[in-house]
Amino acid sequence: MAVHPLTEQEISDIRIQLHELQVEHRDLDQVILHLIENPPPDDLLIRRLKKRKLSLKDRILQLELMLTPDIPA
Repeated sequence: MAVHPLTEQEISDIRIQLHELQVEHRDLDQVILHLIENPPPDDLLIRRLKKRKLSLKDRILQLELMLTPDIPA
């Protein structure tokens, strides 16, 4: 399976998506902290938000890897 280099447009699109995911991840962190600090906490909601945050982190890492050029061995 051949891997083609990303076009400038693809790189730009990935950077935009990456930024949006990072903002959402940061916002979720603030919401989770607020919910924890202001009782009574909704444990189910907090668990769901943390799961979403982890999912975002995984997607952010995938996009960052796409932007990192392969280094020959």
